[in-house]
Amino acid sequence: MIANTVRVHLGERSYSIYIGSGILDEIGERLVSFPLSPKIAVVSNPTVFSFYGERVARSLRGAGFDLLTVTIPDGEEFKTLEWAQHIYDRLLEFGLDRSSAIVALGGGVIGDIAGFVASTYMRGIPCVHVPTTLLAQVDSSVGGKTGVNHRLGKNMIGTFWQPIMVWIDTDTLTTLPERELRAGLAEVIKYSVIRDEDLFAFLEGKRDGILRLESGALAHIIWRSCDIKADVVAKDERESGLRAILNYGHTIGHALETVSGYTRFLHGEAVAIGMHMEARLSEMLGFLAPRDALRIRELIEAFALPSRIPHGISANDILASIKLDKKAVAGEITCVLPVRVGGVRIERSITKNALRALLAAETQPA
Repeated sequence: MIANTVRVHLGERSYSIYIGSGILDEIGERLVSFPLSPKIAVVSNPTVFSFYGERVARSLRGAGFDLLTVTIPDGEEFKTLEWAQHIYDRLLEFGLDRSSAIVALGGGVIGDIAGFVASTYMRGIPCVHVPTTLLAQVDSSVGGKTGVNHRLGKNMIGTFWQPIMVWIDTDTLTTLPERELRAGLAEVIKYSVIRDEDLFAFLEGKRDGILRLESGALAHIIWRSCDIKADVVAKDERESGLRAILNYGHTIGHALETVSGYTRFLHGEAVAIGMHMEARLSEMLGFLAPRDALRIRELIEAFALPSRIPHGISANDILASIKLDKKAVAGEITCVLPVRVGGVRIERSITKNALRALLAAETQPA
């Protein structure tokens, strides 16, 4: 049953995010209402497909679609042009046309690479996101960012390509490993810091219920996170201004993922470290009160997320990666810095010395 709907208002590219419990079996019936050709492709990974692939396939075939399934290995290290090429090959062999759709069934890696392929195959075909991780449900499936990684940086090759629909079945979280669930909660914490102190307080007060997957608590944090992101994206689709606030925690977080080869941290774990580090930087620069910096760190750690850089990761490597980040402009380092719980500022001239001092202070000792 669909419990909540969020509308992303982007003119002719507007779309809806449907949130509910047990709704995977209804996706085919919903997609029939779109002007799509009969051929459709589901892109997933073997783990997710083993849980939910047949249900989605049955629903799509039952609605009259001719189905291709393409799986790629699970992991950020497989979000590459080489694996995108593999997907292109399969789509062309199957004969997908410009009115066909790609259904991205999985977490953020699948959503990013499937969205990228959809945006470039035959110069762009429809894409539907069916996110199965909390991180993808509250963040990466919404807003139209697609991308693949380069060895020098995360998501360096990508596009903006809005889906035609996002279909969120909260029941998929029951098969999510606990580490993945906690990593997804990092993005929920992000939304609360940048935009909604009430959501922050909800996370503080409902921690145990959220970790027990209580349906009401989950539905609330997913709905509110999507609602915040939809509002920001509607006002700034291509990240020319306001949308940059969604990068809180990501300047340092992406650098950590890059220097560790995308294998040491889950995305949400790296963002959690980045959020604490960027809150501490804001405190050091005099923008954020110490009590709020502490409150942010305590919430991150309450969900058993990391808050400090592990020993052995080079500060010089992190700084070099940050300078290559796509958010850097003319060599200037940009960070989103909280000024209070529920509000942030975009600081575009962070010095290397300030970051070096931060990294020295917040790296775990040997």
